[in-house]
Amino acid sequence: MNKLWTFLGSGAALALSSCSTAPAPAPHAPIARAAPTMAPYLWTHGFAPKAHRAMVASFGRTGLRPGEYLWAPSIPAAGDTNLVVDLLTQMAYVYRGEQLIGAATISSGKKGKETPLGFWSVLQKKRSHFSRKYDSAPMPFMQRIDDHGIAFHAGKTPGYPASHGCIRLPPKFAEKLYALTAIGSKVVIEG
Repeated sequence: MNKLWTFLGSGAALALSSCSTAPAPAPHAPIARAAPTMAPYLWTHGFAPKAHRAMVASFGRTGLRPGEYLWAPSIPAAGDTNLVVDLLTQMAYVYRGEQLIGAATISSGKKGKETPLGFWSVLQKKRSHFSRKYDSAPMPFMQRIDDHGIAFHAGKTPGYPASHGCIRLPPKFAEKLYALTAIGSKVVIEG
């Protein structure tokens, strides 16, 4: 198990956690995505709640509006790039080594096309890709994580699950992430 998973998983085991969100704010106000606490996660090892706490500590933000992202002004030169995805809060977090360097809102798979939970790795990367399943839909900065076409890519992030299983990212965030990952970069998806 690499250092990130050890780092994120240290301390008491968090077998089940959850997330609570505030009522919908005014359109101009940030969406407050509260730190996950206890219950309705279907599957978690506690990485998503720890990543949220790291976002608050690193960036001083508790939530983001749909399509918004945060990126550290300086990135460590050494260390693996790893991702943590929280399907409950529709957030993705990127680490370089043990340092959180970015966070973004996402749009995961909608009902009936849910994004799979678990531990994954980046299997394929293509700067410009088009879906073979869905009418050649553009998938810029595609990073495939399974053998069935589930991938990270730039796309619309409305603040709720709306994809066919992929994890859509804000375009500029997807581009920055693409530049830092490698085949084999680790991904954990909780929700």
